[in-house]
Amino acid sequence: MFVGSTRRAWHQAPCAVSAIVIALASCGSTNSDPAAITREPFTAPDTVRAGPQGAVGQFAVDCAFDRYVADDPIVHPDRAGASHLHQFFGAMGVHAASTYDDLLAGDTTCEQRADTASYWAPVLLDADLEPIEPLMATAYYRAAEGVDIADVVSYPAGFMAVAGDHTAIEPQPLSVVAWSCDTGSLRSSKPPDCTDGTSLRLMITFEDCWDGEHLRSPIVSEPARHVAYSEAGECPTTHPVHIPQLQLAVAFPAVAPEGLALSSGNILSGHADFWNGWQQDKLEREVSSCIVRNLPCRITGSPRSMGDPDNT
Repeated sequence: MFVGSTRRAWHQAPCAVSAIVIALASCGSTNSDPAAITREPFTAPDTVRAGPQGAVGQFAVDCAFDRYVADDPIVHPDRAGASHLHQFFGAMGVHAASTYDDLLAGDTTCEQRADTASYWAPVLLDADLEPIEPLMATAYYRAAEGVDIADVVSYPAGFMAVAGDHTAIEPQPLSVVAWSCDTGSLRSSKPPDCTDGTSLRLMITFEDCWDGEHLRSPIVSEPARHVAYSEAGECPTTHPVHIPQLQLAVAFPAVAPEGLALSSGNILSGHADFWNGWQQDKLEREVSSCIVRNLPCRITGSPRSMGDPDNT
């Protein structure tokens, strides 16, 4: 149990991530939030992806909650306790000084045992600033909408990315950060009342274009410099390589929305980090067998068409 001033410091600690500039305007039909956002080119996906997208070529993995720790190996490498509190999934025991080899050699909370990647996001806090323990996280890997699936290649080993803006005090584009009840299609910028359902979900959609050079941003304090979002299926010339678009969905108990906050501060400050520590051969098979072949695959990595020997 965390108590007193330490608990309150979780959402006050700085975390140097560059802000995404956004403007207020109208949004799509999956938006249940009156505060709608206009995307700037390459700063957000074209549209909000709603629902589990079961018919789309993809692979997805369920990962249990590992632990809370105020570390961020991407934004604050080698600086233990320098971040606001995060909840970690996937590779177990990740901390500020973890290495890629540590991820590969360690255990994982994911059902797909070859997924030793690390996923983390800010902690959801109740009105008393107590953490609400997540039920699980699901990592969905797909081609971004409109992208030619034949162009999608695997993330390189050790690749890092951050999506969302931890400094946000205005609604972010729902195509980047959104809340929903269960796996429903309605999206909102703040947690809806899900008490009639089974879970509250926070969804963060990552960039799908890479500069082809850097495993992490060349500017540590601006961790998204090496990635961008596609527009109408095309990547910007500065980031020409199509990579899978990861959507991380973190599920919480179906709590009432009153008084909720994130450890990064405002409830609008949703974001997430991804560190590719997959067993690389397995990841490349998943991309080629599921995304490039447009085959929906099961959560554990087995295809719905069970006759594929490459995807076990």
